[in-house]
Amino acid sequence: MLEMSREEFEELVAEALDRIPPELTRIMNNVAIFVEDESEVRDAHGGGLLGLYEGIPLTERGDGYAGVLPDRITIYRNPILRICETYEHVVEEVEITVVHEVAHHFGIDDAWLHENGYG
Repeated sequence: MLEMSREEFEELVAEALDRIPPELTRIMNNVAIFVEDESEVRDAHGGGLLGLYEGIPLTERGDGYAGVLPDRITIYRNPILRICETYEHVVEEVEITVVHEVAHHFGIDDAWLHENGYG
């Protein structure tokens, strides 16, 4: 597994968030971003998830949406480091994962994301 400090990994997540166009980040609402080392949830292949969105997408929030905890986007460090062989690959995978999970906040589904290279 590729070695990278948690601080360095968190910086890559922050940089990936900074590359999201400002017109999108301005409308992100009630969402918190976290980095954790491992995912307890497994993907369809039995591996750890790279990222996870938990919440109510913006497209599903109605007039009754109030007083709820923030949506949660979690990026998992070790599963990403396990699938990457180079620093550059980690940078790329972090960006793909961040965009993938933020897209869920906007109501974009997995099918579209996979078709467009964010799967």
